[in-house]
Amino acid sequence: MVGFESSDDACVFRVTDDIALINTVDFFPPIVDDPYMFGQIAAANALSDVFAMGGQPKLAMNLLTFPNPTLPLDAVKGILEGGNDKVCEAGATIVGGHSIDDVEPKYGLSVTGFAHPDDILSNSAEAGDMLVITKKIGTGILTTAAKVDLLTKEENDEIEAAMAFLNRYAWEAMQGVKVDGCTDITGFGLIGHAAEMARAGGVTLELYSHKVPVFPKALEMAKMGIIPAGAYRNREYTGSEVMEFLSKDPVRDPDTMALTDCLYDPQSSGGLLIAVKEGELPRLTEQLGEKGCETAVIGCFKPKKGRFTIEIHD
Repeated sequence: MVGFESSDDACVFRVTDDIALINTVDFFPPIVDDPYMFGQIAAANALSDVFAMGGQPKLAMNLLTFPNPTLPLDAVKGILEGGNDKVCEAGATIVGGHSIDDVEPKYGLSVTGFAHPDDILSNSAEAGDMLVITKKIGTGILTTAAKVDLLTKEENDEIEAAMAFLNRYAWEAMQGVKVDGCTDITGFGLIGHAAEMARAGGVTLELYSHKVPVFPKALEMAKMGIIPAGAYRNREYTGSEVMEFLSKDPVRDPDTMALTDCLYDPQSSGGLLIAVKEGELPRLTEQLGEKGCETAVIGCFKPKKGRFTIEIHD
């Protein structure tokens, strides 16, 4: 049902008229110091692809590399325990995995989930859809800042908790709501993943930048120039498809530049982007709030405007 031809979050295979199988894999090196928290975040990130496709994870397999014996076994145990606890929270089961000796630790999951074929959500949008986001952005900037000790413990704990927060709860909030498209925000940042939705639907997204929920500390760090390299790559990759209609020149106004930098910031285990018609918004936002998710409506998809997939507005 879904394969290489699109930029979707996972592949989907129709097993029967009532069962679709969803497969995905994701892993990365540590972005936080605590092994247990790293395991949680990496697992939440991998599981997210299945939720973004409208399915429920059921089976997961560990993917682990670590320098043996340089990395203490207690750290390896912490990573695996963190991943296992997050998989259990998602309602799935770890059924095995594979590990190899490598110079740098890396961890993630291969995940299998299921859904009814009619419930599969594509990475797309339609004209008239509103765009809803379920987590704050800015974690790429903040994890970069954490590496040079620019965050307090409380600030660091907040962003780690946000990255470990499962998109299961946003998926549950979508139940009973007619959703036209969905994706999760990861390495391509908000702009990159929103552009994929607009591109797939042949539409243009009017993005209301000041309605995007951003960690305040991320804006502060961005103004200081604490920007991960991935944000610059994301800006370069989508540059020809994005037009800015901002009242202040980002080059001359540090607040505006910081905000636009956050829009391109690569996220680890970011939230979902959900495309729904305006009439579905009250129920969706209410249910998202009940699940502890962000409920910001950050844009509207319009008929295609020239070559642009995204217009950034104030």
